[in-house]
Amino acid sequence: MKCPKYSSGKKIKSGFAKGRQRYKCKDCEYNYTVELKPAAKPDPMKKQALRLCLEGLGFRAIGRLSGVSNVSVLNRIRKFEKETQALHLESKKTERAEVDGMHACAGSKKLSTDLDCR
Repeated sequence: MKCPKYSSGKKIKSGFAKGRQRYKCKDCEYNYTVELKPAAKPDPMKKQALRLCLEGLGFRAIGRLSGVSNVSVLNRIRKFEKETQALHLESKKTERAEVDGMHACAGSKKLSTDLDCR
């Protein structure tokens, strides 16, 4: 860990602050603590949670499988929903549409249900 001010590697231990080791830079005498590791889960795990949700698995079950709380899973799903709605609204804006003269019949064809083979 280098000094955040001057990026110096010269440091000495200087006690604890909130349960974390505190250091003092020998060059600038600046006190700093060790950075905590980010608690965020990697993106592939987040995508897997989304896939499990789309397959019909509940938030609590996804949370147990991923090792996070069910609220975190729910918040991630809601965030994804907002992102997709924003993309959906952007894609709906069309400036020009062109239609040709051909059309297809989408009506239902009645099949003969008479199975009598005389």
